[in-house]
Amino acid sequence: MADIVMGAVNSLVAKLGELLKEEYNLQTDVKERIRRLTMELEGAKGALHMVAEVPRDQLDCQVKLWAREVRESSYDMEDVLDTYLVHVQSHDSAIQKSWLEHLGETIGNLFKKSKARHEISVGVKDIITHLDEVMERCRRYKVDIVARPATTSTIDPRLPAMYNKLEHLVGIDKSSSELISMLHPLQHGSVLNANTKMKIVSVVGVGGLGKTALAKAIYDKHKGDFDRGAFVPVGRNPDLKKVIQRILITLDNKRYMEFKFGQFSEIYQFINELKDFLLQNKRYFIVIDDVWEIPSWDTIKLAIDDENNCGGRIIVTTRKMEVATKAGEVYKLQPLPNYSSRELFYKRMYGDEGSHVDNEPDEISDKILKKCGGIPLAIITMASLLADKPRDKWYEIYETIGFGRKDSNDAENTMTRILSFSYYDLPLHLRTCLLYLGTFPEDSIIYKGPLIWRWVAEGFIHEEQGTLLFETGEGYFNDLINRSLIQGVETECVITGCRVHDIVLDFIRSMSHEENFFTILDNSGQDTPSKSPIRRLAHHNMTIRWHTIHETVRSFSVQGCVIESWVPLFSFTFLRVLAIEDCHPIDGCCLRVEHVGKLLHLRYLRLSRTPIHRVPEEIGALRLLQTLDLLGSEINETPSSSSLPIQLVCLRISLYYVRDYGERGWVERLTSLEELFIDDRCFQWKELRSLRELRVLNAYISVCNSESMGYLSHLDKLQHLSISSGNQRFLEAASFVLPHQLRYFSVPSVEFPKLPPCINPSGLPHLSHLYLQLVDMDEQDLKNLGGLPELLFLGLVLYNSAAMISNINDSNVGYFPKLRCLNLCWAMVLFVASKVDKNVVSFHLWDGDSQIAVPFDSEGDELQRSLPAAAASDHENKEGGSIFIGEGIAAAPHHRFMPSLQVLQIRVPAAALDHPYCIEAGESEGSAEAGSRKAPQPSYITFYGGGGGGWR
Repeated sequence: MADIVMGAVNSLVAKLGELLKEEYNLQTDVKERIRRLTMELEGAKGALHMVAEVPRDQLDCQVKLWAREVRESSYDMEDVLDTYLVHVQSHDSAIQKSWLEHLGETIGNLFKKSKARHEISVGVKDIITHLDEVMERCRRYKVDIVARPATTSTIDPRLPAMYNKLEHLVGIDKSSSELISMLHPLQHGSVLNANTKMKIVSVVGVGGLGKTALAKAIYDKHKGDFDRGAFVPVGRNPDLKKVIQRILITLDNKRYMEFKFGQFSEIYQFINELKDFLLQNKRYFIVIDDVWEIPSWDTIKLAIDDENNCGGRIIVTTRKMEVATKAGEVYKLQPLPNYSSRELFYKRMYGDEGSHVDNEPDEISDKILKKCGGIPLAIITMASLLADKPRDKWYEIYETIGFGRKDSNDAENTMTRILSFSYYDLPLHLRTCLLYLGTFPEDSIIYKGPLIWRWVAEGFIHEEQGTLLFETGEGYFNDLINRSLIQGVETECVITGCRVHDIVLDFIRSMSHEENFFTILDNSGQDTPSKSPIRRLAHHNMTIRWHTIHETVRSFSVQGCVIESWVPLFSFTFLRVLAIEDCHPIDGCCLRVEHVGKLLHLRYLRLSRTPIHRVPEEIGALRLLQTLDLLGSEINETPSSSSLPIQLVCLRISLYYVRDYGERGWVERLTSLEELFIDDRCFQWKELRSLRELRVLNAYISVCNSESMGYLSHLDKLQHLSISSGNQRFLEAASFVLPHQLRYFSVPSVEFPKLPPCINPSGLPHLSHLYLQLVDMDEQDLKNLGGLPELLFLGLVLYNSAAMISNINDSNVGYFPKLRCLNLCWAMVLFVASKVDKNVVSFHLWDGDSQIAVPFDSEGDELQRSLPAAAASDHENKEGGSIFIGEGIAAAPHHRFMPSLQVLQIRVPAAALDHPYCIEAGESEGSAEAGSRKAPQPSYITFYGGGGGGWR
């Protein structure tokens, strides 16, 4: 495992042990040298472990120098060994040839192996000589601290509720109402003059204070009151062309997603495009988040100048008062008051129970909260640090961080101390994984899957008996979220990625710069190539004119760049990770990736949203390659079987542009695949039979039928299955069986006549995400869905169907125990309480047209009035039953069902809301005014509630 302090020492020891095996046939004296080198490295590893446990600012300068020298030397040693191992193993590969060819190759290989063994002998001798020198310096320095063992975890279940409260409730009410009053009027129907100007309000405050959370909460609540909306981050050293491009795409995704922005070379062209767009007769709500400098705002302001007279609103968030003043009317966000700070602190400590436990003020908690200064990020980070510590250790931590010093009041210094202590509280493997996040651009979403595969390729993941490397890496990712060092990004109740707060990012990059962990080059000019050997190099949002060769680079990533010139790929002799994303050559042609086959150490190759047009044949020669990601590479030729290494564990490829489909059957050769994302109209389902290790399958295909789905029964380890078909398909529900381990199942473009029988609590006990289209549904189908014990997200498209559970409040069953989000298309939701027994509640999915029969009505009458899902008020029907939906309904105080439901979202024709059985709905969030609109187009209505406390 590589580490910011350990370097490659751990993996180096393991590889030296590999060399001692008889198959490598090394000379006796070379073996003795290797044994001696291994012993020396074991000693260095122990010393480095102790160094790693001491905060850097507490280390002696000589110790820092020695540790850096050992780390850098370990990289050089590993490069020598890997080169030898790759050459030997590549010559040993079995290839079907004629006996004459095989004889000639064998003689050649013997010569090459002999040469390689001589080189390794010389290399080991040089390494030992160098290591003797640095180890002599090691013996002069001792650090008496013992490292703790690593642990892994799942996502802390307290976190989603805590973040929901942070964004919507904890301490935000006052600031939210004040900011809304400054933006007033916001709602549709508000009295606006014919010449109501665009209004701009800026939110200013220190980092971590919650400016973005406040702006996002208001944006989410009120964006439906405007014709168009956009929430766009800016950040430090922004590429303003891309900022304006993101504004346009967010305002009108349909128009601008395929827009040829490449035709614009100058910033004024982007400005003019946005300016013209905003002159349309529409109201806009735009949030420009995290503006650092006045020139950045001045440029953006040119495009959104107040020529639009339709009453649009703009929020700008910034840390700098001069930017806020220049932008417009200023709202200065204040720190949380004491009671809100305490509430947030205990929410993170104890989850939802935080409001119910005895959280009376105590001396140490008050001291800690006082030093956090009402800054939410500081409070959350500190609470996460203390969550698993006994209370009698809190004083010690308080003093260790430096809170006891009189000069520790500055908010920024407080955050640095908290982050430093949290960082050194991490096990070594998590420190490395955290620091690696600094290689990504500021304000970007870092997607979990590609990130973990990069950790694997870099050697950051420990092997654990019986656990896949990806699953171990997922535990690392979850642990960083639980410690509040990264912010999880959730899509439909699935954590798909993370963001890094800019205060945390500053800390990460500062630590990495001191330790030469990675080098970033962007358009700011703030970072320059290090004089030390560069091991990891990243380019962000710039034009690359590069002629310098860095042979020591192990990881090279390029994001959002125009490539004018660069050195040939074969110059990166020891490259393990190559990621090129959202880039294009300056001449507009495809990116030339010749000689990629010479990168013999390569483990991870991503050429995403970067045109290459064909899969290079030489990729097939990369015998260490584990991940190949070619999504968005505009490939127009079917790859040959020989161009894909058979040891791949992750393949993501789009063949959307292929017209001549050529050779088939290349997928079934990849028997080690754990993850497959494929967009291929001619995909042959039978190839899945050989992919016994597959965990994740995302397929965009043209054929999906009963026969093809039948091949899924071969995939015993499958956990994630998403199938999208270009043409709507009708599939018999009883025609296939899903793997028992399945957690995610989404088939949005396939119609089922009924719920497939295999979807039931015993057949899919781990299923947490489900999206289906059903023509019909009955009560047993709905009960099967409600009985799924781990279901978090349920998306249903229903056609002319109504179904019910006669008593969803049945304590013996517990329907939908973990459901957090219910997403319905062409259907509404209804809860009806019995007039006889208030503990009996029926649950209905209603198509907006059918009569609703109440199963427990004493007279057997049918219900004459009903509520759409957007309603948030009580209604007492004439027969005595209470109809209700939402949170805190007074008419049914004893009901508690769907205990985790937070979001209920429906999509129906607006005309359905004018059905004679519907009454006027209460306030909703979305683009439709429930109960009043008569337009034929679909309406989107979202109701947020529950918050983990159940629906009553």
